[in-house]
Amino acid sequence: MLDLLVIGAGLSGLTAAIYAAQAGLSVRVITKGLNALHWSAATIDLLGYLPDNSPIDAPFAALNHLPAPHPLRQVGDVTLRQALAELQGWLADEGLVYSGAADEANLWLPSAVGAKRPAYLAPTAQAAARLDDPSPLLIVGFDHFNDFYPALIAENLRRQGHAARAHILPLSLITDRTNPNNVHLAEGLDDLARLDALGEVLRHIVTPGERIAFPAILGLAQHPQVIAKLQSVTGAPVAEIPTLPPSVPGLRLHHALVRRLGQFGGRVESNMAAVEFGTEGDSIAWVATATSARPLRHRARTYLLATGGFLGGGFNSDHTGRSWETLFNLPLSMPASRGHWFRPEFLDPAGHPIFQGGVQVNPAWQPVDAQGSVLYSNLWAAGNLLAHADSIRTRSHEALALATGAAAAQAILAQRQMI
Repeated sequence: MLDLLVIGAGLSGLTAAIYAAQAGLSVRVITKGLNALHWSAATIDLLGYLPDNSPIDAPFAALNHLPAPHPLRQVGDVTLRQALAELQGWLADEGLVYSGAADEANLWLPSAVGAKRPAYLAPTAQAAARLDDPSPLLIVGFDHFNDFYPALIAENLRRQGHAARAHILPLSLITDRTNPNNVHLAEGLDDLARLDALGEVLRHIVTPGERIAFPAILGLAQHPQVIAKLQSVTGAPVAEIPTLPPSVPGLRLHHALVRRLGQFGGRVESNMAAVEFGTEGDSIAWVATATSARPLRHRARTYLLATGGFLGGGFNSDHTGRSWETLFNLPLSMPASRGHWFRPEFLDPAGHPIFQGGVQVNPAWQPVDAQGSVLYSNLWAAGNLLAHADSIRTRSHEALALATGAAAAQAILAQRQMI
């Protein structure tokens, strides 16, 4: 029997799985499909905005301004810092270096449309485009590549006072495909021989002192080598700006974490949609996943739910105003009336109440009912299914997933007296 079954392979689930596997537990992660990393910029956002929309430069100093039930407040400073440092170490071991500002401040990076976006940690290539660097940005795109718009990015950056210009190159420089997406291009650029011609063209375009910013397509498996070679050929710093999904930086991050888990005997099984469960007394006895025949039962001593909220498919709702967690039917802290889920304005600065709802947990990260009683003795929860945090609006999505995954794993290990 497994020691731990993790349901959900996003950042929270993978983090918890790695912590547990490193401690010697037998771990399996099941997931019905792709996780949110495949759609994200793959930065680690700690806290970019307070709930009142005030921008944050020093996220650790601002954590105490979050409401008391917020999961990041529950995690605490020590566990949060430890989780961030552990992640950097794991990724560096996999050749994927993340960095942040020296003074624990947020980095401000260009988005896919040239807006400023806060991030606490970023892949080195994205951090190279940081907007507090006065060096001009040469934003390079490719004709017939419809997921990146250099002129728009450059124009929006100039309006904000940043020196930037755009240049379009022939797509044939980097691929023979006629309609590639960014993942196709990244896989193609893993062939380092293609970079010689690209570098030679860029050498005649870039001016001294400029940074060259590409769409985030600079290699998938060979990303560090692609960056190093382009910088060597052009003599200029090379940066990446995230594109429309699917996210190449997100794929790099996902693959690095899965490799890390595999080093300790854990594994991820995809196309495993959890559809039902059984109990023995107050414990979860098994979780079943859908197959073409009868459901496949997975048995473990402990279970971690990390399926995300509405966006991740962990929650559902209907026209009557009912909302529910989709596997264990855990109670959710949603407004009782459907008319109170949303505010009248789509982009209301205060956000929408429904995104503050979620699974409530006790200090040990176990789901509880409205009276605070533990629902199942061997079930824990982590990530963006937790109540009291609109993590997308406050730009805290990844740190919340990372830190609560770490904290839940530590709670599981503590119960098993392994820490």
